[in-house]
Amino acid sequence: MSQFIDDVNQRTQLVGQNRMELLLFHLGGSQTFGINVFKVREVIPSPPLRQIPGSMSVVRGVATLRGGTVPIIDLARAMGLRGAVGAVDNGEQKVVVTEFNRSVQGFWVSAVDRIVNVNWQDVKSPPRGTGRESFLVAVTEIDNKLVEIIDVERVLSIVNPLPSEISPSIRENAREASGRKVVIVDDSVVARKQIEGAIKGLGFEYDVFKDGQEALDFLEQKAAEGPVGDQVELVISDIEMPRMDGYTLTARIRDNPALQNLRVLLHSSLSGEFNTDMVKRAGADAFLSKFNPDELANAVLDQTGRPDQQAE
Repeated sequence: MSQFIDDVNQRTQLVGQNRMELLLFHLGGSQTFGINVFKVREVIPSPPLRQIPGSMSVVRGVATLRGGTVPIIDLARAMGLRGAVGAVDNGEQKVVVTEFNRSVQGFWVSAVDRIVNVNWQDVKSPPRGTGRESFLVAVTEIDNKLVEIIDVERVLSIVNPLPSEISPSIRENAREASGRKVVIVDDSVVARKQIEGAIKGLGFEYDVFKDGQEALDFLEQKAAEGPVGDQVELVISDIEMPRMDGYTLTARIRDNPALQNLRVLLHSSLSGEFNTDMVKRAGADAFLSKFNPDELANAVLDQTGRPDQQAE
């Protein structure tokens, strides 16, 4: 089943065109779920699992994969889908091995469907009232059926919560940042809260948006009111987002004479060498993998100019 995921480098041509590829799968019911292929290493049959005493119920165990130990998370249990795949173990399940947020983990699913190519413009924010919207970043329609795109950062935060507060020494260095503003763009609720925590610690003011189109509309409005550089010092943007991804947002900023001098920091759970190339092609000033609050804080200070540097 690992051949189900082709060489990811062949898919990088989609990045920068506001497109992505989704891996579709099921969790024991008729609902179809999706995850960005760039987060997927491989898809394998459910491997032998070793139980870890005291581990959370959503962790089915750990598996040895390619010489490393990988936790296997029951995705249905983590999302609270009682009676779904977590209650059925017939040997037909698959594990989607993923890499994001600097870690490798497997998601236990009932079945894997296929890979589809979608345009971010066709990806929308999740509707309210599904009972699981807190675990979704977006939805889209494929073959007249709703596909729910899972906020895997939210799922991972249940198993491995990440800190959002910066170190006291960095906070002290940023004391003069009061009154300065950055723009945060991220579709994940968890990621937004993490970034907000770090930015608050620096003393910056901020505006938050859940997709690139919202952020671009805001920036264009600010530019119409006066020099945007006097109002916003930095844009911190995720890459994967509904309607407009971070690469496209960056390119649109660079194409607009009123915005082109804005500094852009792309901050993504995605990893891989392709990001370095895409950051340059899109015109971003820097790229940082999620999530370490001190690293983010230092990157923000480097991009905006540290208070002590500004005083010189």
